[in-house]
Amino acid sequence: MITKLEHCDAEIADHIFSIFQASYKIEAQLIGAANFPPLSRSAADIAQSGSQFYGFSEHASLAAVIEIVLEDYCLDINSLTVSPDYFRRGIASKLIRYVLVNFEYAQAVVETAVRNHPAIKLYKQQGFVEYKRWTPSHGIEKLAMSLRAAP
Repeated sequence: MITKLEHCDAEIADHIFSIFQASYKIEAQLIGAANFPPLSRSAADIAQSGSQFYGFSEHASLAAVIEIVLEDYCLDINSLTVSPDYFRRGIASKLIRYVLVNFEYAQAVVETAVRNHPAIKLYKQQGFVEYKRWTPSHGIEKLAMSLRAAP
């Protein structure tokens, strides 16, 4: 079941934080990053975020979280994390489809590390295409992908 998460609530922010930490530790290993910026985000940062968070729960347990910002008909997927206990069950695809179906947007965008091949494959399966590559100051090469809304 997918529901909106009230991330301003400290307990819910802690749950989101726990999933972020577990998932991002694996992503950092996958891409070979010793210093992975998403791991420095705190539960307080999450609680104070202006983003919207949606969670996929199974058996009353939060299994995955998608974080979005919708502004000027641009749907920005800021993060998508799945608890390692729930990897390879199609949950990430369900969350992406959920936001693509339930929000009005002209363009959806997402960024990920160039070396994060599973994420790139996932977004391509949803119709996203790469449009930019760059290396920010933290040194992890990134790419941006976008999807135009169907007319």
